[in-house]
Amino acid sequence: MAHRMVWSVVVMGLLVVLLRRGRQLRAIVRDRRTALLLVVAAITITSNWGTFIYGVNSDRVVETSLGYFINPLVTVLMGVLLLGERLRPLQWGALATGFVAVAVLTVDYGRPPVVALVLAFSFGTYGLAKKSAGVGAIESLAFETAVIAPFALVYLVWLGAAGRSHFTGEGAGHVALLVASGAVTAVPLLCFGAAATRVSMTTLGLLQYLAPVLQFLLGITVLGESMPPGRWVGFGLVWLALAIFTVEALRHRRRTLGRVAEASAV
Repeated sequence: MAHRMVWSVVVMGLLVVLLRRGRQLRAIVRDRRTALLLVVAAITITSNWGTFIYGVNSDRVVETSLGYFINPLVTVLMGVLLLGERLRPLQWGALATGFVAVAVLTVDYGRPPVVALVLAFSFGTYGLAKKSAGVGAIESLAFETAVIAPFALVYLVWLGAAGRSHFTGEGAGHVALLVASGAVTAVPLLCFGAAATRVSMTTLGLLQYLAPVLQFLLGITVLGESMPPGRWVGFGLVWLALAIFTVEALRHRRRTLGRVAEASAV
């Protein structure tokens, strides 16, 4: 995680220079409200990264995928409660189905799915902070990484001084992978940041269940994690909720476009 932070700030620094976004970045620093929102974003995305790494390394890949399946529901809920976005009846039904799914999975696991819930709420809060800040994707991510990278760099220096650093001890391929983590981290977050300021929280939530499908399939196939019947029921309810959201959104879009076309014809 520390390497992701450090190499991300390098990538973002280069982008700020190449795309001449220094003026916009200085404007963020001068605006206290925007800066505080992006500090919150930096803290929440760091929590998200750390929780995901913990989940993967403790053989909870399926549970991490659950977190990102739940995340669209959390994002939509935040849009309603905090931004005053309005839901249609079927969307409320999908939210209710999602809550039932979490309850079923809590019973199946014998505990609340903490990893999944932390991932969902941390990334939902990150999206909300980014949307509320309302600044460009490049300069906002540059600011976020600049906030957290110094802590990561101090940790890496400490590891090196203690003889516990593996940066150069595993060959050139290992070094290349760690350095590449900056771009691998920055590019998806740039795309997410650009989307967060352009679309509603509801739409943003709907688009976020593509990645957990891949995580889930990886967990149950390549990594061989178990899926008892109760867990299948819980995941099935989550997928049902997402299907309701998707179908309802597509129908609403078609209706809206139809009304616009009729109004234009008149």
